[in-house]
Amino acid sequence: MRLTFLGHSAWLVEGSKKVVIDPFITGNPQAQIGVEDLYDVDYIVVTHGHSDHLGDTYDIARHSGATVISNYEISLYLFSKGIQNVHSMHIGGKYIFSDGIGFKLTPALHGSAIIDGKDVIYGGNPVGVIVFMDDRAIYHAGDTGLTMDMKLLADELIDVALLPIGGNYTMDVKDAAKAASFIKPKLAIPMHYNTFPVIEAEPEEFVKEAKRLGINAQVVAPGQSVEI
Repeated sequence: MRLTFLGHSAWLVEGSKKVVIDPFITGNPQAQIGVEDLYDVDYIVVTHGHSDHLGDTYDIARHSGATVISNYEISLYLFSKGIQNVHSMHIGGKYIFSDGIGFKLTPALHGSAIIDGKDVIYGGNPVGVIVFMDDRAIYHAGDTGLTMDMKLLADELIDVALLPIGGNYTMDVKDAAKAASFIKPKLAIPMHYNTFPVIEAEPEEFVKEAKRLGINAQVVAPGQSVEI
């Protein structure tokens, strides 16, 4: 399985199927690809309604026909915008599709408003997600603060945890490393940093702190991939 960091919180997970999470490409200064490079994905996961996570979901969904996974409220919103292939879920729910790919939504401490022109639309509860594919479990935390609930994720036997470190809106380096120590993944990778000045952070400091707490961690730069 290959995980490619698309910048900010956007990730492409490739195995027997292709899953893109929080596809913020247009306007993302870290993005190394174009939106059209994602027109062949099978699934799109949206953790919450903020524009730097909802991103190019509409465009990719229309061109690819991919199934969009999100909470009930965002799913309704996307359906109202003409995206037909949506599968709504909520926190704690797990669903295995007929092709064997599974998703489980997890708690995230954040907001989820959708800005539509001058309207602010309720986006439901923000979430993280565990992607189950090819006997691997990939946890994407979404935007979140540190929470004791993350200790429960150790039971999911997470192979890779993708954790925000930028602070201000989410966990910072120290809290993200503590989260990694709760989750106990085989590998922790930082995300959601240095896209904007307010979330500047040093990913190598996260790696250092995570390893101090006994967790294997590494930096994956935007545009780069890691094989697991």
